[in-house]
Amino acid sequence: MGITSEAQARTRAFARVLGPFFFIVPATIAVRAPELKEMLADFAEHPIWPWMLGALLLLWGLIIIGFHQHWRSPSAIAISLLGWFLALRGLTLLAMPQLITQGATASMDAIALVRLGFGAFSLLGLWLTYVGWIAKPNS
Repeated sequence: MGITSEAQARTRAFARVLGPFFFIVPATIAVRAPELKEMLADFAEHPIWPWMLGALLLLWGLIIIGFHQHWRSPSAIAISLLGWFLALRGLTLLAMPQLITQGATASMDAIALVRLGFGAFSLLGLWLTYVGWIAKPNS
């Protein structure tokens, strides 16, 4: 495998995993947005939850960063950016959880905007699912 075909295979493999995840989870959040305020209060009340989620986000972000630093196609760029986003979000949750919880709490007054944002992430997931499972790889 040459570097480009190896990079394409790696992008496709990551898209197969991240695509369905980023389709299902944000779509569910968009649908259940009105219930998030109560869940967020429980999340912020127990310091272990932000720490555990932050550690997991950092881990998965670093895995993507470590195994997928490809920037030659739109899907490769999206996957690499997701890795950096997850790592930075995880680091923020570990170091300054109040920033994330305050921002999330403030956004609960704009449910339509929350739905729009998570709907956009869901569309990204749908596109990555297509890239990973349906689209023909480039020769």
